[in-house]
Amino acid sequence: MGGTKAYPYGSTTAVRGHVLAALGVLKLATADQMHRLMAPGHKDNKGFRNAALDLARHGLVVSEGSSRDGHKIWHLTPVGLDAAAEVLGRPVGEMGGIARGAARSGAPHAMAVNETIIAITRTPATATRPVPRQQTSPAPATATAGPVPPADASPGIGWVGSWSTEVPLAAPSSRSGRAGVRADAVLTAPEAGLPVLFVEVDNCTEPPETLETKFERYLRYFRLTTKSSVGGEMPLWRTHYRPSHRDGHPPLVFVFNPGTRIGPQALKNRMTTVLKGTRQVWSGNYQADRGYGIPVPERDGYYDFSDAIPVLFTTLDRLQAGGPHASVWWRCGHRQWETLPDALDNPADHRAWQARDTARRARRDEELAQRERERERAEEERWATEPPEPEAAREVVSCERCGLPTTCPVGQDDASVAAPEDGWLCPACSAASADVYQQSTLRQVLFGKRRRGK
Repeated sequence: MGGTKAYPYGSTTAVRGHVLAALGVLKLATADQMHRLMAPGHKDNKGFRNAALDLARHGLVVSEGSSRDGHKIWHLTPVGLDAAAEVLGRPVGEMGGIARGAARSGAPHAMAVNETIIAITRTPATATRPVPRQQTSPAPATATAGPVPPADASPGIGWVGSWSTEVPLAAPSSRSGRAGVRADAVLTAPEAGLPVLFVEVDNCTEPPETLETKFERYLRYFRLTTKSSVGGEMPLWRTHYRPSHRDGHPPLVFVFNPGTRIGPQALKNRMTTVLKGTRQVWSGNYQADRGYGIPVPERDGYYDFSDAIPVLFTTLDRLQAGGPHASVWWRCGHRQWETLPDALDNPADHRAWQARDTARRARRDEELAQRERERERAEEERWATEPPEPEAAREVVSCERCGLPTTCPVGQDDASVAAPEDGWLCPACSAASADVYQQSTLRQVLFGKRRRGK
């Protein structure tokens, strides 16, 4: 087998590191699953089987059962958990448990979670350097490298270090996480536009009411708040994961794995039942536009998703066939299969409403400007075809003494202007009145002129 005394099964350091990293994330896995997750470019999973056997001799991994298809299920020991934390570069406190005894029943749920992670990650197959072996006969002079397995045309998201499984989500003060929920898997891939993605896997063995309860627990957890560094309130989940540019809570993916237990129609009915039963979790609140002066037919609104969870449905066989970048996601409320960016988008939120409102305002402004231009054009045409009306002659006021026309200053001969104290007078009467006033004394003004005797 080409092994050594320390590693009699001939495993390499790289493959042993792959096994520790895979089990540190998946908790339970078969050699075939570790092979497809970590190094699908290898010819087969024999190298991973040998690495698991070598690590078992050193007390780092152990197998306590087999899967339903007969493959050995491996998990870490407490010593192996420390070694896996070193390989992954994580604190031991963030590694979780070792899933002791879970493999004795075949661990069907854990196997489905592993297949989901493999289908989303889709590690590309890369060429590997052959391991030198002891040969009894000399190698041929012209040795050629074997064929390189073709890389998967559909890329995945993240890598093994982007995942965590069996993650407890609860308030720090809750005991044993009973007030929260335990996520099957959590993906953190900010380089792919996914700061955090929670994944739940359903083997279609539990009643729909149990799934609805899990949705409600997720919503309660996302609503928990804590004090921020500046003294304000912030969501509790933000202390562990980065936020995204989208409104609302982090997205939640629900992967249905019917297998051979139920048929297509039963699966469709199950998905519909869960969708209707969790409407209050994923549906937004409608905000109507009741602005002043907006006609009723033009009133619009939008959905507020600030307190909603983006829930995405898919099936394991769809993920395995198309990959995470294909149209394999059914966003609750969208009514069609979409790609992941389209499924995570909220086309009915305030952004779409603002775009529609801006278009409506621009349309109304254009209509007003068009009416103003038409009015100006009609006015110009009217002036071009009709001569201007002559200005009406001003009415001249007659003198109150002699009856002749007055010659008042411009604007003072209008009948609408108040008359002077001595009435409207012509120039001659005005001059005579002024002379009389100037030649009279105060006594004459008060008592009149004295009549002289002859």
